[in-house]
Amino acid sequence: METSLKDVVGEGRQPGGLLILRMVAMPRDCNSNGDIFGGWILSQMDIGGGLLAKEVARSRTVTVTINKMTFMRPVKVGDTICVYAKVINVGNTSMEIRLEVWAKDLTEEFERQRHIVTEGVFKYVSIDAEGRPRPIPENPRLPPEGLAV
Repeated sequence: METSLKDVVGEGRQPGGLLILRMVAMPRDCNSNGDIFGGWILSQMDIGGGLLAKEVARSRTVTVTINKMTFMRPVKVGDTICVYAKVINVGNTSMEIRLEVWAKDLTEEFERQRHIVTEGVFKYVSIDAEGRPRPIPENPRLPPEGLAV
């Protein structure tokens, strides 16, 4: 099966999951090419995923892995990025959260100009006060929008 450019940039696709974080890309976040630095986008994903992970675990959490990420389109200064999160698996002490970043120039029409920037699966571990793994509650708090179906 061939992958088209339309598939790569997410044309026709809608964000999946719960809107967990929204930020404006600022000039201080640029790389040497004048686009927003990929590391800044990655950090926003980890902040958003960490918020949801902490809420689900009802404890401190740490990021332990990030699955392959591909940056599909650049983000420009002034674009708003939206991080969407969806819990896809909850284990005894860890969970996997699928994160997507979508960007949009706020001066354009709301829905039409939004595009996916990157996505990945982040794994978080629930930890106690000493930094050791601790069990996630039997009935974790999972927002309906943030659940994988």
